[in-house]
Amino acid sequence: MERRLREANVKGSGGAGSKQHELHLVAQARVGDKKAIRDLVDLHKDRLFSFIWRMIRHHHDAEEVCQEAFLKAFASLNSYSGEYRFSTWLFTIGYRVCLNRLRRRKAMTSELDLAALPLEAKSNPAETLESEEASHLKSRVWNAVDQLSAPQRATILLFYRQEMGCHEIARVLELPIATVKSHLHRARLRLRELLETVQEKDLQLFRNRAG
Repeated sequence: MERRLREANVKGSGGAGSKQHELHLVAQARVGDKKAIRDLVDLHKDRLFSFIWRMIRHHHDAEEVCQEAFLKAFASLNSYSGEYRFSTWLFTIGYRVCLNRLRRRKAMTSELDLAALPLEAKSNPAETLESEEASHLKSRVWNAVDQLSAPQRATILLFYRQEMGCHEIARVLELPIATVKSHLHRARLRLRELLETVQEKDLQLFRNRAG
């Protein structure tokens, strides 16, 4: 909640996260301002990479897709109308590149498993056990997400990880909002089937924030 309030304050004041600031950077980037281009990359690279990595589940491929998405975006910058946030337009391009990459792969791989991520050293055995359980839960959740269709997986990631609303997701995925809501609903049902043995309190990430 505190993070959202901070973001709201920045956006409301025309700061670095505001649409007005983005439009200014886009205008500068269109005339070849390298600093503006770097600033746009810096503003969005972490969120875009996080989304792409969750879709691709391969670190090297995710880096390539992220780079390709930025290259395509800047190469076609004149087609950006400013009707929507630059980030929304960028995620649309990133999603298209993700789909192209996934179509070229015969099977999804999970070379970088959340369970394999290094944990901080724990001196307390109880804390270590708790961390192992949390890591195992994350692994189960994301393995379940991997089994969703690409549109369902993208919808889940954009809704819960990127905190986008259904209207913005519809723009990113270039789908009718009714289809987005259907993907979200079906994805939740599928995840609950795959994670039926996990306690409800551990599935707060996939609860309906909209009620």
